Amino acid sequence: MTGRLPWPLAYTVSADDCTAPMPLGYAAPLAGAVRDLAELGYDGVEVQVRDSTARDAEDLVRTVGTGGLKVLGIGTGPVAAQDGLTLTDPAPDVRRHALDRLLGAARLAGAIGVPVTLGQTRGTFLPGLEDLQRTWAERAVARLAEEAAAHGTRLLIEPQSRANTSLWHTPQQALDVIDSLAVPAGLVLDTHHLEAEGTDLLQAVTEHAPSTGAVQLASPLTRGPLQIGDHRLVPLLQTLAASGFTGRLTLEHTQDGDSRKAAARSWTALTDAATHLT
Repeated sequence: MTGRLPWPLAYTVSADDCTAPMPLGYAAPLAGAVRDLAELGYDGVEVQVRDSTARDAEDLVRTVGTGGLKVLGIGTGPVAAQDGLTLTDPAPDVRRHALDRLLGAARLAGAIGVPVTLGQTRGTFLPGLEDLQRTWAERAVARLAEEAAAHGTRLLIEPQSRANTSLWHTPQQALDVIDSLAVPAGLVLDTHHLEAEGTDLLQAVTEHAPSTGAVQLASPLTRGPLQIGDHRLVPLLQTLAASGFTGRLTLEHTQDGDSRKAAARSWTALTDAATHLT
């Protein structure tokens, strides 16, 4: 038995500007990925971009739409993961290059009408440079949020574990940054990172749903595809519904060597859990 989710369901994919598929997304060229995901029942995709801007919006929407899906979000992981660019790099040219890439992604997101997310591109600290690097990151994020707002969308900041970044590991830490901005911004809550930091998932959803634009899902421990019977899923969906969450759900996990099977497993697990929603 399957149930209907009350939120759009997205799967992580890589844009054609990426040097290789992102390991936490569908391991296929974009056109093939969206075709498969549409057949499986997904509503849309979160597109991870490396070096895209508003000029690429029409082609991206056309490619995704031809597959029967919608672009539901723009991710920026490849900026750091594939090109090593971060907002806290000691080299000024690298920081400028990183911010330029992120600003391009914000313009792309604005042209499509979806949020842009920020994760590991904020970087990691070096001994003795922590205060300076924090200042660099905060200034750059303020600029990025303003650019997103100027183009009709908003920035979503993802709290990530200290294994990925030195900055903003908990929802409250990210919200402190968001509250300092001159424009609206929001959160991405990722089950893997929340669990890695010992943050209670249901409490985080209950407290921060109004500020949350997306929830990213993966199985516990392995960060793989979801499984039917995952004890977290029913209470998570019920808590999202009770809290008034209005964002999207995104599958962001390893592919276990076969993306189509991984995507099918996660879709089945979520729609099975949705049968318990009233």
